[in-house]
Amino acid sequence: MVRYKAIIAYDGTNFSGFQSQINGRTVQDEIEKTLSKIANQTVKINGSGRTDAGVHALGQVIDFAWPTKLPLEKLRFALDTQTPADIAVKQVELVADDFHSRYQAKEKTYEFRVDIGKPRSPFRRFYMSYYPYELDLEKIKRALPDFLGTHDFTSFCSGKSEVKNKTRTIYKADMLVSDTEDELLFTFCGDGFLYNMVRIMVGTLLKIGNGRISEDAIPQIIAARDRNAAGPTAHPEGLYLKEVKY
Repeated sequence: MVRYKAIIAYDGTNFSGFQSQINGRTVQDEIEKTLSKIANQTVKINGSGRTDAGVHALGQVIDFAWPTKLPLEKLRFALDTQTPADIAVKQVELVADDFHSRYQAKEKTYEFRVDIGKPRSPFRRFYMSYYPYELDLEKIKRALPDFLGTHDFTSFCSGKSEVKNKTRTIYKADMLVSDTEDELLFTFCGDGFLYNMVRIMVGTLLKIGNGRISEDAIPQIIAARDRNAAGPTAHPEGLYLKEVKY
């Protein structure tokens, strides 16, 4: 057996998430079905992390054991053409037998896209979260650097999370505004992220921009270590797993 690493992209609209579930269509199930069909035996995959229903990926990483050594492009092409149309296999490479896409990940980058247009665009509804209220974008820009550094992000983690250590380090937190001023692009890079962390960060920032939360409140929210201290969880369709580094 040899081990391969693959970088995949997917449109999360019609998936119940990445991880295999008893009920619901998942990215993991679709890829494992395709791999097992090609290999003519059961093939299981590891993923760099889970994404929720409706969440997209530009650079999700998976790894799997394979019975024989194949030319990389031949395997990539076979996977890319036989997986469903909402999954793309961008790259395949041979890795060490002990490689694990989740446990060996060193850095992840997420993007979050927000439609702030008036009226909203019906063509963005599956790929951006819509925010119809007034925003002071300068307040959001001033608040973003408060996420940087190493903190206990309990306040920005879903109460459903079973992870005990909620300390993470954020290297980058910024926001770009489109030339047409009707789209926001948030980018967060860190050594790891908790369940719903990026969505709660964005939900809080939008409340800051709307004046519902003070622009200097992020340090106090972090210190509270209480999910109730932060803002709402932004909708999933705006979230993209952009890149994983090892």
